[in-house]
Amino acid sequence: MAKVTLVFAALLIALGLVGFLGTGSQHPTALIPTWIGLALGVFGLLAISPNEGRRKLFMHVNVTIGLLAFLGGASEAIRGYVHATSAGMAPDPIALASKAALAGLMLIYVILCVRSFIAARRSGTV
Repeated sequence: MAKVTLVFAALLIALGLVGFLGTGSQHPTALIPTWIGLALGVFGLLAISPNEGRRKLFMHVNVTIGLLAFLGGASEAIRGYVHATSAGMAPDPIALASKAALAGLMLIYVILCVRSFIAARRSGTV
């Protein structure tokens, strides 16, 4: 699962950079997915360990980061959409897409982690 984490980290870094460049490099908050991706990447690298306890610890840290990123991304996407439409404006498509993509990626990641944790528990490798 640590290698899957590195894939998601790379996707998040790319998402943040595309969002930042897509806004004309004016909105540094567009880099939030990049920072989340860097955190997942660091802890993903630390989870590649022969030590089972260390691997479990860092994967649990990663899934916690993923869950918080999902909740934050989803709530910000909803909030931004509702705020813009209630003001009679169209929401910023780049920001909305970036927040929705962050939430979607993190939801998939958390589901994969939970399935992996359940499979490990059932197989008795925990």
